[in-house]
Amino acid sequence: MANPRKALGKGLSALIPDNIEQDELDKIKEIDINLISPNPNQPRKNFEKDKLEELSDSIKRYGLIQPIIVKKEDKIYTIIAGERRWRASKIAGLANIPCIVRDIENKNASELALIENIQREDLNPIDEANAYDYVMERYAITQEELSDVIGKSRVYVTNILRLLSLDDYVKEKITLGEISQGHARAMISLDKKAQKDLTDRIIRDGLNVRDVEKIVKAIKNPKAKKTKEKDKFVLNIEDALTSRFSSKVKITSKKNKGKIEIEYKNNEDLNRLLALFGINED
Repeated sequence: MANPRKALGKGLSALIPDNIEQDELDKIKEIDINLISPNPNQPRKNFEKDKLEELSDSIKRYGLIQPIIVKKEDKIYTIIAGERRWRASKIAGLANIPCIVRDIENKNASELALIENIQREDLNPIDEANAYDYVMERYAITQEELSDVIGKSRVYVTNILRLLSLDDYVKEKITLGEISQGHARAMISLDKKAQKDLTDRIIRDGLNVRDVEKIVKAIKNPKAKKTKEKDKFVLNIEDALTSRFSSKVKITSKKNKGKIEIEYKNNEDLNRLLALFGINED
């Protein structure tokens, strides 16, 4: 019933077996859907309406095949894993859904919800970063310890956590899928206003990550950005002289003064140019 397990941290692997054990199958019970509440520490904050409706249609036709996992708190059952299925079941109008009730510590419940959601391909980077941030703060663990728990590299964890420093407008666009995590990482060093302006430009002009990196580099290095473009008149003269002498000509000017440089490849080429200027060899 469950998906094959990826590499998990020590301790968490014991919480998430490759398959639901037979004794748990025997404990599946139908619970009133109104007695079930979402986990307030649920890592996923954004549930796409279209995907929920697709799942709801499937549940209407075939029922909820995989039970959700809950823990009992007084008369209410709090979801440990499976909030997306619970939401879709509510949309489908189910009165009761199959559940496995587990007696599990709050820490383990949060970790279990985190792992289930992180391993879903459609978890957006901001939800993922918020989940990591919550677990690190709640349980006072380091990025390195977190990387062991979730089976990701330390660099991966560091990079995705950096997304939380972005302007809220940018984070919203990542969540909506209008810009990518790569776009966002490229502009983290900019101030909030510049991030917002560049985000709008990415969406408007369809910029790729390399485009954004070049723009950010220009913003961070204004001297390089301000390299003065040559006047079209000067460029036309350069082209005309290059054609006239069959050698590359470069004109530099400043405040009505400047110089003209003519390239030559070797002594023979130099003599050719001298002849054009009417200068005879001694």
